[in-house]
Amino acid sequence: MVYQAENIDARKHCFYGCQGGVSTGKYASLNTNINSQDSRLNVERNFSIIADNFGLEQKNMLTIKQSVTSDVIWVNKPSRYAYAADAAVTDKENILLCIKTADCAPVLLADYKHGVIGAAHAGWRGAVRGVVENAVKMMLTHGAQTKDIAVAIGPCIQASSFAVKDDMRRVFLEQSPENVKYFTTTDMEIYYFDLQAYLKDRLLKLKIENISVSNIDTYTAVDEYFSYRRYCHLNMIEIPHDYPTQFSCLRL
Repeated sequence: MVYQAENIDARKHCFYGCQGGVSTGKYASLNTNINSQDSRLNVERNFSIIADNFGLEQKNMLTIKQSVTSDVIWVNKPSRYAYAADAAVTDKENILLCIKTADCAPVLLADYKHGVIGAAHAGWRGAVRGVVENAVKMMLTHGAQTKDIAVAIGPCIQASSFAVKDDMRRVFLEQSPENVKYFTTTDMEIYYFDLQAYLKDRLLKLKIENISVSNIDTYTAVDEYFSYRRYCHLNMIEIPHDYPTQFSCLRL
């Protein structure tokens, strides 16, 4: 399954799910996690499938060493894991920006009028640290205009599946007491966090109005998306980083 946002050119972007690749077993089938124990050949073939869908080659893909930072890089040529960051921005037509996720929110940003695009990996830590705001700032620095930026927040873990403890909640409340609205609870210890709503509101505060959200829950969509949290709950991760991920991609 793939998801395409209504506010970004369908020919220029795609939020991929778990289907359509060559990997097998728990990685079936469009696994993009080069750090997993999946066959390296299968992962590389999956990369080629994705690049080909955009009429490009693997050498055109921009992949980054993601973690949980707010770091953004400006790129003018494609590269494979050459930089550590959680977002990338470019104005080059031959680069396919690729973000891997497995519950975190993939955020694609496009100003096609001024020829500047960005892609961000926004887990809760990156989100609260400002990774999406930093991506927008980078885009504006290179000629984008706020009124012309379209943003699509792709499939990610939704609030009903995102149970967290109070220590995480306190991080957001320290940022702003208003952030309490993104947490709901059924008892005094477990809260449910709405990452998608938090990200959308952060973008609205930047005066970006053209925003779409998928409302797709990667945790519950078992046959369509990989989910790190689901794999953890099923005891399917025996080695750190050994889980499958999906790509979200954007090009000019």
